[in-house]
Amino acid sequence: MEIDKAILDDTERQAALYAALSDPTRLRLVWLLSHQPSKAALCVNALAKILGVSQSAISQHLRVLKSVGLVRGERRGFRIHYFINSAGLADLKRLNRSLFGKCWPGRRCRRASKKAKAKR
Repeated sequence: MEIDKAILDDTERQAALYAALSDPTRLRLVWLLSHQPSKAALCVNALAKILGVSQSAISQHLRVLKSVGLVRGERRGFRIHYFINSAGLADLKRLNRSLFGKCWPGRRCRRASKKAKAKR
């Protein structure tokens, strides 16, 4: 069986994303930043206060999330404000769909095609 190079590239990308999301604090950061209003961003100090984690720990977690493209930073004055990278989040969703399809645990599976429904 021959595996398409694009599939191999996708699995490498998935592994990197899942490794970055394997830490509970990083998952909380992604959730928090993804639920901010569209132009809103938070600095390390604010994120540390909200999550109850040291600023240095938040900085390290943000570095990991930035390295896989899930978070972006923007300098505003003396501070860098962070927000979710919508393109990175869309890529994560696309990769999840390619791995799991549209059938998620706790959700009805809608895999039946129109042709299969027509045969019934």
